Amino acid sequence: MSTAILTGPPVPGSPLEGDLRSLGFDVRVAADERETAALLAAAPAAERVAVVDPRFVGHVHALRLALTDPRFPAATVPGALTAQPEARAALTRALTSLTPPAASATGATPAAAPAGAGTAPAAAAPDSAAPPAASTTAPARPAAEEARTLPDRLADALAADGVQVHRPELGSLVAAVPVDPQSRKETRDAVEAVDDEAVRLRSAVKARDGFFTTFFISPYSRYIARWCARRGLTPNQVTTASLLTALVAAGCAATGTRGGFVAAGLLLLFSFVLDCTDGQLARYSLQYSTMGAWLDATFDRAKEYAYYAGLALGAARGGDDVWVLALGAMVLQTCRHVVDFSFNEANHDATANTSPTAALSDKLDARGWTVWVRRMIVLPIGERWAMIAVLTAVATPRIVFWALLIGCAFAACYTTAGRLLRSLTRKAARTDRAAQALADLADSGPIAELAAKWRGRAGRLYPNTPVVAALLAAVVLGSALASGSPEGVVGAAVVYALLAGLAVSQPLKGALDWLVPPVFRAAEYGTVLVLAARSEAPGALPAAFGLVAAVAYHHYDTVYRIRGGTGAPPAWLVRTIGGHEVRTLVVVVLAATLTAGDHFTLALTALAVAVALVVLVESIRFWVSSGAPAVHDEGEPA
Repeated sequence: MSTAILTGPPVPGSPLEGDLRSLGFDVRVAADERETAALLAAAPAAERVAVVDPRFVGHVHALRLALTDPRFPAATVPGALTAQPEARAALTRALTSLTPPAASATGATPAAAPAGAGTAPAAAAPDSAAPPAASTTAPARPAAEEARTLPDRLADALAADGVQVHRPELGSLVAAVPVDPQSRKETRDAVEAVDDEAVRLRSAVKARDGFFTTFFISPYSRYIARWCARRGLTPNQVTTASLLTALVAAGCAATGTRGGFVAAGLLLLFSFVLDCTDGQLARYSLQYSTMGAWLDATFDRAKEYAYYAGLALGAARGGDDVWVLALGAMVLQTCRHVVDFSFNEANHDATANTSPTAALSDKLDARGWTVWVRRMIVLPIGERWAMIAVLTAVATPRIVFWALLIGCAFAACYTTAGRLLRSLTRKAARTDRAAQALADLADSGPIAELAAKWRGRAGRLYPNTPVVAALLAAVVLGSALASGSPEGVVGAAVVYALLAGLAVSQPLKGALDWLVPPVFRAAEYGTVLVLAARSEAPGALPAAFGLVAAVAYHHYDTVYRIRGGTGAPPAWLVRTIGGHEVRTLVVVVLAATLTAGDHFTLALTALAVAVALVVLVESIRFWVSSGAPAVHDEGEPA
């Protein structure tokens, strides 16, 4: 329960108290600023509080947006303000600065103040100074200050104190404080003219989504989200239901029968409906959390890759070995995502961040048909899962994987080419935070760390060329893998590790340095794929699939820790699982030495289990116990 303080006597016939209670607030009434301050001090320190003008007239959803969103320390609409525990001290200071002296002879001046419908007016810092302590009368506030509500003045004071005060976009929703009966009637008429629930349902749908999701899922999934909200279900529960449905779909695909494939396709589509529903439920009920965003993102990958494994098992039952294709699809999809992650992290806070390519992209986004074509080209999750589901039901796993590989390869070329053009044509100064994020995404282990200590000499030999060193490392390793010589591959893996250290021996602030993490991902995953495919050990490819899945989980976990503002995983975790260069070297040595029987398979399996256990235990511990602020992640387009 949270506390809402009405700063004045309730207005007869107003539904405001009931609306606040429906939003989970315990409503208290204060006669003036002094009583408001006393009620604020009495509220538990760990509790959200709201200050609301009793004359407020508006939609319940306008109040919900302002008073219940967990992502912001403070938020406001005209006539209403909320502060979370981290902003309570600043709110107390602001209220103290606006409260008349205790010995006032005339009493507190009542706040009167209207604001029109829509978003709050631009903030203006209070211009009245506190009177001397010995004053016996309240100072006269300027006329403009008198004409504003206490919540509005508090919002301005909080902003002046450095608190982030969120002012939600209300659109057609109404939030106002009318000052006379006529304006109150007009405001109520404006409220009745707009369907609050219809606006809430529309806003539950992601603003930017793929064609399939927008036109084939969201028109009805939003109503499923509302059904879940009315029954007290949480987004995390729906996310878990989506995961379980996808795992059942993977089990059906693993049967290898036509009936199993048809059931798998239908269940995969239903899992995707639930996947859309969890985000819409979060937006509908404003149940945002860092853990929820992490679950949604990591479960998406777990569902998709488990389904790949199910298809591969089903194909094997029919005598068709498609594990190479399944692992290739997982590697390609993961590398696509790391390209997106790295580029976005490198540029989201860059200064002077403009380019002709970006301007052209903005123009294309202004035309309706080009928007949808471009969104479909990148094969986002909706289109991709629809394609997988339909082909599973009517074709074979081999066809499913070839369609995936071709579609994802085309999408990867399209998106990467666009990012390269933007990087080469923009003049951007990247921040230290962006450079650190790229270094964390690189996932460098102890060998690369030792090589990076040669920074002075490396700087003279390879000035400002991290991406060149990374590409050279990948080329050396790839050339050795192509030659097929076990000894040559081991030597190349050592060179790869040293060059990887040179690549991260200086801040990754170059125009193309965001390519460093994707190059390392492609090198590591590609090495595991090639060595497992060449191995004659039975079951090597399924074991390699498990190893790449475990390592990919670690890399996705790193991304969402950074996005959640909590930083990268601890250094001990990265060192324990080796870093990309140590894992690559270990797999290469295992492939060169364990050539008899199924020894290589057993070694890959043991490595996969060890990595998965360490990463999962630390990840679950972190996300369950972390005090990271609530976030809302719209997800990746692909």
